[in-house]
Amino acid sequence: MGRWQDIAVKKGKTDAARAKVFTRIGREIVVAIKTGGGNNPETNSKLREVIAKAKANNVPNDNINRAIKKADEDASASYDEVVYEGYGPGGTAVIVEATTNNKNRTAAEIRHSFEKNGGNLGAMGSVSFMFERNGVISAEKPASFDEDEFTLLALDNGAEDVVVGDAEIQILTSVQDFHKCSQGLTAGGYNLTLAELQYIPTIDGGITDEQQKIKFDKMIEMLENNDDVMNVWHNLVE
Repeated sequence: MGRWQDIAVKKGKTDAARAKVFTRIGREIVVAIKTGGGNNPETNSKLREVIAKAKANNVPNDNINRAIKKADEDASASYDEVVYEGYGPGGTAVIVEATTNNKNRTAAEIRHSFEKNGGNLGAMGSVSFMFERNGVISAEKPASFDEDEFTLLALDNGAEDVVVGDAEIQILTSVQDFHKCSQGLTAGGYNLTLAELQYIPTIDGGITDEQQKIKFDKMIEMLENNDDVMNVWHNLVE
């Protein structure tokens, strides 16, 4: 399994297990409506992305609709999307995606998570050159499955790479074709278990010191436990 497929599998399992995923996706819906241009996913690509992610994480339609309604009704709800970049222990590259209603508070908390564990928060662009932004989709492999038919459907909808596993299929897309591909696969009758834009590392990092690895794991844990943090991406090869 390639590097990006491995990330997709681990990320999907992590997100599905997190108790806060419903709350965080609800916040992402608010941000998408406020910044993406309204509550219609047909015309708001950011909202389409979040809804696809919500469904892939088994968020019920009622929850999605309530979050959309709440965002419409609460004009005071205001969150900003912020991306932080930094170096973790051993020179590992880390990107943190967050939504916040208080940038100063969130930046201080993110910086603390880095510095407490031997890392340091960097400026914009300090590590993002080591990553590519891509759409990553996972779909359940049905009992009756025609690989050629699926691959053709995926490619026709903008997929750049398709890897068929024993139980799941992994699809890589460009950012531009992500929505088209996820919608095309859903319309084709496939059940998506993951659908989101990810930062895929192009330069791998490594840690050989055991204490640095402990600090790295603690740093990631602190970041993921922060209520403002939506996603944490890194280039550590484990």
